[in-house]
Amino acid sequence: MRRKAHNHSIKSRLHTLEKKFLAAVGAKKNDEAATAYQAVASALDKAAKTLVIHRNVASRKKSRLAAKLKSLAAAA
Repeated sequence: MRRKAHNHSIKSRLHTLEKKFLAAVGAKKNDEAATAYQAVASALDKAAKTLVIHRNVASRKKSRLAAKLKSLAAAA
Protein backbone atom coordinates (compact mmCIF):
# COMPACT_ATOMS: atom_id res chain seq x y z
CA MET A 1 0.00 0.00 0.00
CA ARG A 2 2.87 2.35 0.82
CA ARG A 3 4.54 1.63 -2.56
CA LYS A 4 1.26 2.32 -4.39
CA ALA A 5 0.94 5.70 -2.66
CA HIS A 6 4.56 6.54 -3.48
CA ASN A 7 4.16 5.61 -7.16
CA HIS A 8 0.91 7.56 -7.34
CA SER A 9 2.55 10.70 -6.01
CA ILE A 10 5.36 10.41 -8.57
CA LYS A 11 2.89 9.91 -11.43
CA SER A 12 0.81 12.83 -10.21
CA ARG A 13 3.92 15.03 -10.22
CA LEU A 14 4.71 13.89 -13.77
CA HIS A 15 1.24 14.88 -14.95
CA THR A 16 1.53 18.26 -13.24
CA LEU A 17 4.92 18.98 -14.80
CA GLU A 18 3.68 17.90 -18.22
CA LYS A 19 0.63 20.16 -17.96
CA LYS A 20 2.86 23.06 -16.92
CA PHE A 21 5.07 22.46 -19.97
CA LEU A 22 2.10 22.24 -22.33
CA ALA A 23 0.65 25.45 -20.88
CA ALA A 24 3.95 27.26 -21.54
CA VAL A 25 4.00 25.93 -25.10
CA GLY A 26 0.40 27.00 -25.61
CA ALA A 27 1.22 30.49 -24.36
CA LYS A 28 4.27 30.54 -26.69
CA LYS A 29 6.71 31.28 -23.86
CA ASN A 30 10.03 29.87 -25.09
CA ASP A 31 12.13 30.35 -21.96
CA GLU A 32 9.44 29.07 -19.62
CA ALA A 33 8.78 26.08 -21.89
CA ALA A 34 12.49 25.19 -22.04
CA THR A 35 12.77 25.28 -18.26
CA ALA A 36 9.60 23.24 -17.88
CA TYR A 37 10.88 20.70 -20.43
CA GLN A 38 14.08 20.19 -18.44
CA ALA A 39 12.05 19.60 -15.28
CA VAL A 40 9.66 17.11 -16.87
CA ALA A 41 12.46 15.25 -18.71
CA SER A 42 14.40 14.89 -15.46
CA ALA A 43 11.32 13.68 -13.61
CA LEU A 44 10.55 11.15 -16.37
CA ASP A 45 14.10 9.79 -16.21
CA LYS A 46 13.93 9.46 -12.43
CA ALA A 47 10.55 7.72 -12.62
CA ALA A 48 11.90 5.29 -15.22
CA LYS A 49 15.03 4.64 -13.16
CA THR A 50 12.93 3.61 -10.16
CA LEU A 51 10.57 1.56 -12.39
CA VAL A 52 7.51 3.70 -11.67
CA ILE A 53 7.06 3.92 -15.44
CA HIS A 54 8.67 1.90 -18.22
CA ARG A 55 11.81 3.39 -19.75
CA ASN A 56 10.30 3.32 -23.24
CA VAL A 57 7.30 5.32 -22.00
CA ALA A 58 9.65 7.92 -20.55
CA SER A 59 11.62 8.03 -23.78
CA ARG A 60 8.50 8.38 -25.92
CA LYS A 61 7.08 11.19 -23.79
CA LYS A 62 10.41 13.06 -23.78
CA SER A 63 10.63 12.73 -27.55
CA ARG A 64 7.13 14.06 -28.14
CA LEU A 65 7.58 16.95 -25.71
CA ALA A 66 10.95 17.83 -27.28
CA ALA A 67 9.27 17.94 -30.71
CA LYS A 68 6.70 20.41 -29.36
CA LEU A 69 9.48 22.53 -27.87
CA LYS A 70 11.39 22.48 -31.15
CA SER A 71 8.31 23.49 -33.16
CA LEU A 72 7.73 26.36 -30.73
CA ALA A 73 11.32 27.54 -31.17
CA ALA A 74 11.03 27.27 -34.96
CA ALA A 75 7.83 29.33 -34.98
CA ALA A 76 9.45 32.13 -32.97
